[in-house]
Amino acid sequence: MARSSPNASPEVSAPLASGLAFPSAKNPDADRQKEKVARRRRRIFLAWLLGLALLSFLSLLVGVGETSSYLVWLSRWPRTAAALLAGASLAVAGFLLQLLTRNRFVEPATVGTNEAASLGLVLIAIVAPGAPVFWKMLAATVFALIGTGIFLLIVQRVKTRSLFTVPLVGIMLGSVIGAVATFLAYRFDLLQALGGWRLGSFASVLKGRYELLWLVAIAAVIMYLAADRFTLLSLGEDLAINAGVRTNQVRWLGLALVAIVSAINVVTIGSIPFLGLVVPGLAAHYLGENTRFALPWVALGGATLTLACDLIGRLIRFPFEIPVGTILGVLGGVIFIVMLLQRNRRG
Repeated sequence: MARSSPNASPEVSAPLASGLAFPSAKNPDADRQKEKVARRRRRIFLAWLLGLALLSFLSLLVGVGETSSYLVWLSRWPRTAAALLAGASLAVAGFLLQLLTRNRFVEPATVGTNEAASLGLVLIAIVAPGAPVFWKMLAATVFALIGTGIFLLIVQRVKTRSLFTVPLVGIMLGSVIGAVATFLAYRFDLLQALGGWRLGSFASVLKGRYELLWLVAIAAVIMYLAADRFTLLSLGEDLAINAGVRTNQVRWLGLALVAIVSAINVVTIGSIPFLGLVVPGLAAHYLGENTRFALPWVALGGATLTLACDLIGRLIRFPFEIPVGTILGVLGGVIFIVMLLQRNRRG
């Protein structure tokens, strides 16, 4: 019988995901109850999709200019699509990173991934100021992957891996990388650009300037196809190896996907805090650890929360607007505090 990894966090490893559980004896009552729960969840999911469609339609109508087909096609549809893609991809990336680290208090914004992507953008702006978007994305992705890899290497060498130690390591690493990026930006007069990369906003999204975000949909599909392997890896190294999972390859695949998603979002709209933290945390609490089952819900929740916060930022001081990163920073912080208090009460 496989021995679970001694470093596995109880936050993720208990209970075993329903999609990976061993078959039990036939129980008609239990089967009927499961089918009832499944039908209720399908109805909730469809109703949620309908609500998101209505929210997207409202987003197409909100703006300073008079609504016209040209304005919708040029600005409002790209902005709505960018909010949906960014929200869904960042929430899914946060969920995957939490599986890889076996800790529910990490996300790309708290492990140095976003700061490393910003550092890559600062360096490419210094070396090649006129570089096309593809090279900026490549530089941001490479540095995001390096930053996330350094974080995991540090965490693996920390003897005491409590629930709060891992995110604290990530925050300190992100602060160091961010300080280097700020120094270089100050030295080469790039502070304004760095500020834009650090604060997420859809104000500058137009047709022709958001299409890069469609690449994150491909990354999300790859995450979904490899979902069972990520779930097994999160349950412990020994269990994953005994199940035939190539742990190193799966781990680096997950890191690459997180880095790509984070870099594309930083290049296109900037950094959005707390999104990859609260949405996966709520999904894991209510849906369990079955990655393949939870990912669609996580993507839907991230898209809804991002689009709703963008609408709030556009309406709260109309005709001016507040960046979505600011709105999500406040709202996400409140949700995160509530989650911590509930956890303490259950404890």
